[in-house]
This record gives sequence, C-alpha cells and structure tokens, in this order.
Amino acid sequence: MSEIFLGLAGNGEKQFLNLGRANRHGLIAGATGTGKTVTLQGLAESFSARGVPVFVADVKGDLSGIAMAGSPTFKNADKLEARAKELGMDDYAYSDNPAIFWDLYGEQGHPIRTTISEMGPLLLARLLDLNETQEGVLQIVFRHADDHGLLVLDLGDLQAMLAWCAENSKELSAKYGNITKASVGTIQRQLLSFESQGADRFFGEPALEIDDFLKTDEQGRGYINVLAADKLMRSPKLYATFLLWLLAEMFESLPEVGDPEKPKLVFFFDEAHLLFDDAPKALQDKVEQVVRLIRSKGVGVYFVTQNPIDIPEEVAGQLGNRVQHALRAFTPRDQRAIRAAAETFRINPELDVETAITELKVGEALVSTLLEDGAPSIVQRTLIKPPCSRLGPVTEKERAIVQSVSPVAGKYDTAVDRESAEEVLAQKAADAAATAEEVEEKGRDEVEKRPRKSTSIWGKALKRAVGAATGSGASIAASTITGRKSRANPMKTAATSGLGSLATDLAGPLAGRFVRNLIGGLMR
Repeated sequence: MSEIFLGLAGNGEKQFLNLGRANRHGLIAGATGTGKTVTLQGLAESFSARGVPVFVADVKGDLSGIAMAGSPTFKNADKLEARAKELGMDDYAYSDNPAIFWDLYGEQGHPIRTTISEMGPLLLARLLDLNETQEGVLQIVFRHADDHGLLVLDLGDLQAMLAWCAENSKELSAKYGNITKASVGTIQRQLLSFESQGADRFFGEPALEIDDFLKTDEQGRGYINVLAADKLMRSPKLYATFLLWLLAEMFESLPEVGDPEKPKLVFFFDEAHLLFDDAPKALQDKVEQVVRLIRSKGVGVYFVTQNPIDIPEEVAGQLGNRVQHALRAFTPRDQRAIRAAAETFRINPELDVETAITELKVGEALVSTLLEDGAPSIVQRTLIKPPCSRLGPVTEKERAIVQSVSPVAGKYDTAVDRESAEEVLAQKAADAAATAEEVEEKGRDEVEKRPRKSTSIWGKALKRAVGAATGSGASIAASTITGRKSRANPMKTAATSGLGSLATDLAGPLAGRFVRNLIGGLMR
C-alpha cells in the first residue's frame, strides 16, 4: 500500500499521506491538549507498519506506550473504539510496534553517545553559549589535537586539552593565534556547568551508528526509535543541539536516493521551536538547507510544535504535509498564528479555514498533504484516526522486557574508556616531571641518549602492526574521506579488536576533522 490513512474529512472523503511524498517533510501543530501527540503516535505506527523506521522524541514521557498494544481496559479505550467506528475502520484492532528505547542519560534506554571530536567546536560553542573569541580558542584546541593525533572523545579529554593549552598558551599563540587564559577559564566553567546537567554521558564511546536507527524486524516492520526526552527537556539547548547534530549526522551518513517509494527514515522533531529559539539567522538558514537537502537521502523530517509561526518561514516552506490542530485566539500573537496557518493551505471554497482552526475539537485537524504530482491537496477538516498502540507510558517491567529483546542490546550499554587525550597528556606531565628529576641526577647529556618515555599516538599506531592499517578504522577513514560511505563510526571495533584500536588511532583525527568540516559548513 502506497498511502497512509490519516482520517475522514467532513465531506466523507478519506485523507491519506502519500508514502512517495512523505520525505517532503511535514508539520504537526496545535495548542496543548488538542491531540498532536496522538496524531504523531498514529503516524509513527503507520510508517512502521509500512516498513519505514521512525525516530521520535518522547518529551512528555507518554510515547513509550507505542511499544505495547492498546487494550479495552485502558483509559480512553472507549473513545478510541468509538472514533474507529465513526471512521468506518472495520479492521481496527489493538496492536504493538517494534521499538527501541534510547536515552542520552542511559536511564530509560540505550545510551546515545558521540565523541567530542565529531560534535566539533561549532556545535559545542553554541551549546556552551560561547562568544566569538571563546569559540576561536575552542577551534585552536581542536586544531592542536588534530595536528598531534590526540583523540578528544569525552569531556575529560576536552578539559585536559584546555588545561594543556592554557599552560602552553605562548607557544600555541605563536602558531595558531591568541589564546588567553581568561577565555580558556570561561570555557572550562561552562563545561563544568554543562557536566553538572549530566551531559557528560552523551560524550564518549561506543559512539552511535546511524544505521542502528534504520532497522526493521522479522515481519518487515520499521523499528520505532523512542528517545526518552522528559529529563532531557530540562536542558532545552542540549536537546535542540543534539537533534541538530543528529540531523547533520543523517545528512552526512546516508547515500543519495532521490525520491524513493517510501522514506528510509521518518524523524519527528517534537518541541521544534527549541531549535530556533535565540538561534542566529545564519543557523536558521543552514537548518533550512539541511531540511531541503536531506529529503534526497530519503529522510522525512516532521516538526511538531504548538504554534506554526515558531517555525521560520524558510523552513516552513519546505513542509509539504500538514496536520493543523486547534489554535486559541487569546492574544494578538495567537491571531497572527491563525492567519499564518490559514494562508499556508490550498484554498477550500467550502471551508472558512481561519474560523475552523479555532473550532476544531480534540482529535480533529485541518489536513493537507502532497499529491502524487507534488501539489498540495485541498485542505479538509478531518477526524484523525486513533492509534492501535497504548496511549500512555510503559511500566518499568515492560520497558525492561523491550530492552532485553532490543536488536542493539549490549552494544552501547557499557561505556568504553580507552587511551585518549586525557591519558596521553597526563602521561606527558608525569614523564616531564620524572625526566626533570633524572636530568638533575644524571645530567642532560646522559638523559638525551635514552629513548623518549612517551610514544606519540602516531608512533603507537605504527608500532602495533603495519598490516592492521587496512583494518576497520583505517578503511572507515578512507571511505569517509573519499565519499564511498559518507560516515561510519571510526570507533566501531575499538572495544573488541586490536585492529580496530590501531585503525581508530590513525583514523580518529582524520575522520573527526572531516565530519566537523561538514557540520561546520552547515553551521556557517
């Protein structure tokens, strides 16, 4: 089936979302309590049933129920069944969906991690509210790490690099530009504040592989990746930056597919206004660029927000599939939002859209989707279909069961802390102190005859085995740079393979720099 049933219009016409146009993005908008989350849940399970993987952010904690079948005994079951009957859904039945639970904090799902190196200085600077001068210092820190083959994987590595650069500011300033201890100190304080919010768990290894969001089960249903975001929402800038990073990773990872018969992945961005709050115009322009281009990778991005004018016009113009729930006209801003929402729809001469937006009932929406030829359908006042999965959260026991049968169970759950910048710099400091004592005891000429105490990361890599350079990480770096495979996880086999460790040492600075250059291009 090439369409997803959305609901029934007032004129008796069924409303559908064309799968072949689902990667042209969409908008689900409406005031609190009007049914946005239920609409999102129904859409997500319909995509899953058609074999399309889904990513959703569970900002209120109630979307986890999508993994479980609904039941006549659960709250609001009578309303769901009545709505299905009203819409003529004779085949309506409760059912579950394949789901994978994720959590940046690792508490309600598999941890999601990336490395500091891949996040890069531009996104970090925005996350830490750094000014241009401080961002410049951060750029120098990353460049110095790249030039010396130092892997900056977690916040400990970054703090160690900052301390090292502050202590050697004169030498580094001569090569890279001015570094002030005041700027370094500000960055360090911001990192401490950032870490106190639990964000340190987001950085490290094993790093996320985007392919794990693209899985289907044995029945061919797409997995619904549910990010537990109720706690994450307490740090809205982290939430927004994480999702922007994720979009950039998808954009860089996935091959071009043009307009596929169905999307490779559908990405629901709840509380979407957070991405644009206080964002500079340049960033908004680049988000618009990502949204425009990522559809050719087969990814559909659906923004979910209370007020449609929260989405900048340049981005809103890319959202071809629209579900508009009720808005309230309490303030002048609300009235502007109603007019703006009404003007985005293809005119229906039989419907006063502005009036209808304020009169919509819970579970009712104005719907317009892209037709086969790419033109928007005439807007219709529509009763939205009910989901078949549970409305409400799973229990802790149910969550544990879902986790135990997850296709990525055990892959990300244990953090790996291998030798990186923090350990290398600590060893250098220890060696320097030991060497100073040795020089005092034996004299400089005698000490200079022996080999150096610390081997550089490049020396260690070459020492392990030349043949292993063709292993996973080195080939990953090569394919990343040549474009044969836009992005793979350069840390992929580090925990399980000596070859992976060597290859990562070689590939990390190169692949990390490549990914940062791409994200930098999106951010500038």
